[in-house]
Amino acid sequence: MTKERVIIAGGGIGGLTLALTFHQIGVPFVVLESSPEMRPLGVGINLQPNAVRELFDLGFDAGILDTVGVPSREWALVGLNGREVYAESRGLEAGYRWPQYAVHRGKLHMLLHQTLLERAGSEAIRLGTRVEGYSRLPEGGVVATVRDSDGSTSEISGSLLIGADGIHSVVRAQMHPDQPPIHWGGAVMWRGTVQAKPLRTESSFVGLGTHRHRMVIYPISGTDADGTALINWIAEVTMDNSDGWPEDSWFKEVTIDSFAHHFDAFRYDWLDVPSMLREADCAYMNAMIDRDPVSTWVDGPVALMGDAAHAMHPTGSNGASQAIVDARVMGAAMLEHGVTPQALSAYDDQLCSKISEVVLRNRSAGPFGLLNILHERCEGVFDDIEAVIPRDERDEFMGKYKAAAGFAIETLNSTPPTIESGAKLG
Repeated sequence: MTKERVIIAGGGIGGLTLALTFHQIGVPFVVLESSPEMRPLGVGINLQPNAVRELFDLGFDAGILDTVGVPSREWALVGLNGREVYAESRGLEAGYRWPQYAVHRGKLHMLLHQTLLERAGSEAIRLGTRVEGYSRLPEGGVVATVRDSDGSTSEISGSLLIGADGIHSVVRAQMHPDQPPIHWGGAVMWRGTVQAKPLRTESSFVGLGTHRHRMVIYPISGTDADGTALINWIAEVTMDNSDGWPEDSWFKEVTIDSFAHHFDAFRYDWLDVPSMLREADCAYMNAMIDRDPVSTWVDGPVALMGDAAHAMHPTGSNGASQAIVDARVMGAAMLEHGVTPQALSAYDDQLCSKISEVVLRNRSAGPFGLLNILHERCEGVFDDIEAVIPRDERDEFMGKYKAAAGFAIETLNSTPPTIESGAKLG
């Protein structure tokens, strides 16, 4: 390897997608991942059509993605009394040229990792290696200080450094040393999976409850012969956050009994949440956290991407999607400007301000903001939704969110590929 390579700090979904993009277009790189081994961590996440388009352009077709998830058919919000607030088709059924997918995060991560090894070789990624800082070189380029799993430290030089090291990003902390601490607005999530029958369609995303007390339920696998699928669920309660997060970690495994009582009243003729939770095969508690937007994701030859750049609440189901899009936009910028700081500036100009707005939209509930409006007008209980929030108002609200998040259907369908097929550096 030479100084011309790009150093990617972090081998999560964003970092691996960037590595696959660099391999596709001919940019030399190395991924430095702090974990000593790759493991399929996490539960369900959603990939919006704008991200699925990019994965297709990287060679992951529907047959491959079906091994880690299921195409989404519907997105629905339901009020506290179990009545429908809003519903719409998603993915191909909505008219997109690409599907939307609900996937198992760990399985997707392992798919990206294995594909990178097959395409670029084992030398493309170094496990057990954490980037702890960087220095910009006067003659151009950057030196990253790294710590290996045995505790030893060393330096690695490159033309550019990309911080894909998550919400606790060391690269971001150096770039923005005065940034505020991680932001917690009071929402607590419990997440897990259960084998059960999907709700509504065979692949519906269902948000149920109020803006401060709700469930999110959707399948992340196809149905088995008995009609059941692996169902991802998220139980959420907003509480007083004046004393800060009371736990000693942001994420930990918990028992169902420690939180299920919050949802005892969530019983309807089409769903019994307490019964569903009792059958769950795992449960994890974590705070719903993000970071305040920053003015730039770039410091000369250093750039941020994914959660390091724009950690956001999962209310819009587009955190992982945006990390994938980040990688492709950065790759396109390098095709135009070379492996240079100018390419990073072009990437920053295209995304930083726009996606910072999405971070703040998601902080204020994102598309679940319809439940805020519902609460203000009827406290979540109604007979006729048209009398509370007319259809035109609901459609306009959702349309604005999709446009801000980059997956408005007409715009996405008519936009040329981020990276043309066969494009190579130089």
